[in-house]
Amino acid sequence: MEADVTTALPENPTPAETDATLMARSIVDREAFVDIFDRHYGAVHRYLHRRLGRDLADDLADETFLRAFAARLSFEPRTESALPWLYGIAGNLARRHRRTEERRLRAYARSARDPTVELDDTAAASRADAAGSGPALAAALASLDADEREVLLLTVLADLTNEQAADALGVPLGTVASRLHRARSHMRSALASIEPRPKEKR
Repeated sequence: MEADVTTALPENPTPAETDATLMARSIVDREAFVDIFDRHYGAVHRYLHRRLGRDLADDLADETFLRAFAARLSFEPRTESALPWLYGIAGNLARRHRRTEERRLRAYARSARDPTVELDDTAAASRADAAGSGPALAAALASLDADEREVLLLTVLADLTNEQAADALGVPLGTVASRLHRARSHMRSALASIEPRPKEKR
């Protein structure tokens, strides 16, 4: 007699919980925060690594999640994802090392040998190829005001929308828009004189 294969079929899988749900549940069930860590640690670490290097990224990514866990009662689920909020915590920690970040950017501007700094500006893309513009981009970023650089990095490196960046930084949307406008204007001015490198003949 053939087995009834229909009874072996799995039931409809339960949809994965949103970050907002997990954060709310983590208040009474600490284990729920493990899923937040698993989902977003890699993204937060990559963001910090590209800004500050691996050694600081290791320490600050860990501290980001320790602080997030301690502050989970203050999480406000404006969006289903906790990632903008986590980027905000990571960014605050990174700001304590802004001199390190500026030194890294200036060193890259001089030597063009730092592979972790892979920043781009859409207005600069048409003016120079990545190899030619990288050091100039780094120098321009190093010269930005810290608040303006933070907004630019959140929207370029972390790929946040203006609204998400505002949530991450805890500032009004208009503040983000004005800082981003100033940052992009500064970057365009700094990069205006870059000439594309001629392609090498093979």
